[in-house]
Amino acid sequence: MTDPMKWANALSTLPSLEAAIQDVVDNATQQLNAPADLAIVFISSAYASEFPRLMPLLRNYLDVATIVGGSGGGVIGQASTRDAAQEVEGEAALSLTLAHLPGVKVEAFHLDSELLPDPDASPDAWVDLVGVSPAEQPQFILLSEPFAPGINDLLQGLDFAYPGSVKVGGLASTGSITGQCGLFCNYEFYDEGIVGLALSGNIVIDAIVAQGCRPIGCPYRVVQGERNIVLELEADEMAGVCEVGKTPLETLQMLIRDLSEDDQMLAQNSLFIGIAQNEFKEKLGQGDFLIRNLIGVDPKVGAIAIGDRVRPGQRVQFHLRDAQTSIDDMESLFTQYQDQDHQGSSPIGALLFACLGRGEGLYGQPNVDSRLFHRYLVNTPLSGFFCNGEVGPVGNTTFLHGYTSVFGICRSPDPSR
Repeated sequence: MTDPMKWANALSTLPSLEAAIQDVVDNATQQLNAPADLAIVFISSAYASEFPRLMPLLRNYLDVATIVGGSGGGVIGQASTRDAAQEVEGEAALSLTLAHLPGVKVEAFHLDSELLPDPDASPDAWVDLVGVSPAEQPQFILLSEPFAPGINDLLQGLDFAYPGSVKVGGLASTGSITGQCGLFCNYEFYDEGIVGLALSGNIVIDAIVAQGCRPIGCPYRVVQGERNIVLELEADEMAGVCEVGKTPLETLQMLIRDLSEDDQMLAQNSLFIGIAQNEFKEKLGQGDFLIRNLIGVDPKVGAIAIGDRVRPGQRVQFHLRDAQTSIDDMESLFTQYQDQDHQGSSPIGALLFACLGRGEGLYGQPNVDSRLFHRYLVNTPLSGFFCNGEVGPVGNTTFLHGYTSVFGICRSPDPSR
């Protein structure tokens, strides 16, 4: 009989770091009941002053060759196998995942974000950096310092060098007065750069990217744009009749004028723009857009500034975000995931990279994202942390997101395992 993959997670909220480490190691080891090939650790910023102690202490209690992890303003994990995952925000928490991965090659790496290849470099430069052949079809988990220089170049480079490979992850967050973040790789502590994990062989990572927005109005097409400035919009011929003003700002004002009173109120603080990722899809809907911030407007020329580059020909649509929309978005994505053909294999475990702007601050109650996850993927261990930015694909391209929850769901590609 083939040795099955196993995945276990343990969460501790003990205020003593050493006691919390003993707690999660004992709990996760007992659950796994098999040799661990990988450890993933997430630590609350409440322990910020003790980040340098985490790896030496774990080495004393844990016998796993490969370990990666990061710090967050909140930590996600399960206190026991009987409990759904908890999202512990702003308090001491430590989450440890152990995985038994027969048939999987596990490679961890640390990258200096100041020494990344030139964005125009060949794929070979990125392969040499990571040290994993594209022929192995690796799946990536990436954890970075907040606002790391070159993070977008890294995502673009990895997409270039490893097309078809899923990349998920997040930017470490602090949520503390010290501002110190923690990144961990193979028992070393880093406060800068990027740590990553390449998994190849008998494993698949399925990504669910919940941006939590709903489109309003209808799509438009960019006629003129410069860098991140939208200078002219026209009606999208695929969308049918659509009212367009003389300038992008006038178009937006006309759109807001026709919204319901509740949506007009929401648009004052939660208005975004979506960039369509499939230029040929006739009918665009929720999930077809990369969501970006509206940064500002220029009333003199009627231009709109957004949080990404724009180019003529792109289709865009304005979006709103609120708690119920975020819930509806996740339910729709989880339903779609359940309906997909996963070749008879079930998830063994999952990671959640959630924005600091979600959680209790968005929903008014804790554990909403994790509770929804367990409603659809029952008995699947879940761990993760609250990020300063989330990494995940939209279409075939990997992006750095905001206000998003990215789920990386691990399973075997072979039903016999």
